[in-house]
Amino acid sequence: MKRILILLILFSFVKMNAQSNFDTTSLKVTKGDLETNTYPQDSIANALVIYEEGNSFIHKKTFKLITEIKRKIKIFNKDNASDRATIEVFLYKSDQKSRKEKIKNIEATTYNLVNNKVIKTKLNTSEIFEEEYNKNNTIVKFTMPNIKDGSVITYSYTLESPFIYKYHDWEFQSDIPTIFSKYKASIPGNYNYNIRLVGFLKLSEEKTERERECLLAFNGFIADCAVTTYTMRDIPAYIEEDYVTSKYNYLSMISYELKTYTDFEGKKHHYTKTWKTADKELKLNTNIGKQLGKVSITKDLFNSSYLSEANPLEKAKAIYQYVQNTYNWNNEHKLFKDVSIKNLIKNKSGKASEINILLHNILKTNDFKVKPILLSTRKNGFVTKLYPVISDFNYLIVEANIDGKLYFLDATDKYLSFGEIPFKCLNGYGRLLDFKNGSQWIDIKATKYSTIQHQIKLDLSDKGGLHGYINSRYVGYHALPKKKAYYSNSSKYLEDFENEHESLSIIEHTVKSNGKADVKFQESFEIEVNDLNI
Repeated sequence: MKRILILLILFSFVKMNAQSNFDTTSLKVTKGDLETNTYPQDSIANALVIYEEGNSFIHKKTFKLITEIKRKIKIFNKDNASDRATIEVFLYKSDQKSRKEKIKNIEATTYNLVNNKVIKTKLNTSEIFEEEYNKNNTIVKFTMPNIKDGSVITYSYTLESPFIYKYHDWEFQSDIPTIFSKYKASIPGNYNYNIRLVGFLKLSEEKTERERECLLAFNGFIADCAVTTYTMRDIPAYIEEDYVTSKYNYLSMISYELKTYTDFEGKKHHYTKTWKTADKELKLNTNIGKQLGKVSITKDLFNSSYLSEANPLEKAKAIYQYVQNTYNWNNEHKLFKDVSIKNLIKNKSGKASEINILLHNILKTNDFKVKPILLSTRKNGFVTKLYPVISDFNYLIVEANIDGKLYFLDATDKYLSFGEIPFKCLNGYGRLLDFKNGSQWIDIKATKYSTIQHQIKLDLSDKGGLHGYINSRYVGYHALPKKKAYYSNSSKYLEDFENEHESLSIIEHTVKSNGKADVKFQESFEIEVNDLNI
């Protein structure tokens, strides 16, 4: 017992000593940082954030949001930590080209220990590149020089933003472990933000102090600032897992949403709305409400022969299949930008929101009870329920009430069955829009089970081979990849099956499903195995 206790104490000492050799107090690189090549809390980590610090404040003269960022990272395995050696910073720009975020004061250095001497390699400014990422974002990139196993890299830069309503969020957690992370936010008293701590990890420390006269306007307006410092220590790496929604639902971070702002003349401006005011804005929005109101242009689109269908469900299915098969999704979500069902009708191709709004409008024209649902896809992350953040939504589907039964509809994928929505839409909940009675939250779940069943019957021949049948049945989301693979190219589908099962010979293959929009995919193989060694 005494020996076990000594071993435990020794192990704890080694563990604490390995971590304490890292200097987690500043950006300065020490010999301990360079000589320590293990991190007991995560022995398989390829890199480690030793120290990071962020500091955001409103500039006294320019009134722009300034964020200073410093970071020190240990590289354990350079081959598997290449993404940590390349730094990418995204900069936002509005449609007004003069309003955009800027980056300056970039400094970066790689430290290596060679023959017990510290060798510094600084980043040249010529190795910093900026490129267009999309219409509203540019990306600044630089790759740290002279990276080796055991290197320590440090970098710092300053962000300047005119978008005060987009206060800088801070991510404490990433895909590598972090020993120490600190963020300081200085917020003037005339700015009121909703502040959220996202994720499951708790802060190690939170401290708020008052800074007097942090802002002084031309008319003598003076504001004090609340300076809050958030600290988190010993943060594990976030590991993404299959079938889990966006990592931003779980990463530990501080998030800001501007609620109100009082200008220098004393007038208060509201940014965070109530759902009552948000509904009014959505109703008048040219991309949502105005498009949902364009029902008259859909009257002559649909084949009139289907409109005489007496069964409401069959009639709704016919309308759904018409939209699904006539209009092609262009792989764009874009919920609040350049949405036009008129262009969709003309081009026969468009955004997901355009296709589903058109479906909504045709169903409404034919006296079905339908409502649009705004949601955020799994990759986009959860929508906060605390207050309306319209920009959190990125997708729209349709709810149809047919004879008292509710159906979720999405016509963007030609392989979806009626009442089935893309898997990416299963993100917990959405906002059911009702401009007359007010919107409400609604749970969004799969309405049918997704299953896979195999039935195999094989007989052993006298020659040592096998002959028999494989009957397979895929239902729901498990059927989708099978349907897409088979109906897009049946020859390639069989060829891929044979390549994957080289010992099998296919005598006959039969598909029993009712087309690519069937909720299930059923197939049967008659096979032989001649080269069976038993």
